Amino acid sequence: MAMSGGKDDGSPMMEMNTTPLIDVMLVLLIMFIITIPVATHSLDIDLPPPAPPTDVPPTNPVRNKLTITADGKLAWNTSEINGSQLVTLLDQTRVMVPEPELQFQPDAEAGYELTSKVINIIKQSKVTKFGFFGNEAYSEFNKSPNAPKVP
Repeated sequence: MAMSGGKDDGSPMMEMNTTPLIDVMLVLLIMFIITIPVATHSLDIDLPPPAPPTDVPPTNPVRNKLTITADGKLAWNTSEINGSQLVTLLDQTRVMVPEPELQFQPDAEAGYELTSKVINIIKQSKVTKFGFFGNEAYSEFNKSPNAPKVP
């Protein structure tokens, strides 16, 4: 810190010493930065109310596969469905005893926005047996040309 007691001729110092002020401001800035909460990633989506079911595909009591195609279509056990039908099907599976496993397989070319909406629908339905299916096709092991293919 710079300190001075005035000029050599004995006259008082006329400028203000700003070093302590800058030190206090730096400490306050550091405290402010530390106390800022970390921004969390969240998806807030307003979903339309579910429509009455129309031609709902059958539900497997053991395992159901939900896929998203590259062109953005949903399929439940290979039957094409829409968002409201998905909500209905998830509600049906949640009350089954035992609850069937839901296998989710989005296509590699499927849009992120649709995939995140579907995951939010699944999360809101409170399905307990949920898993991603087919991820092994995207592992680094399967990308090498000499690697054996995983079925």
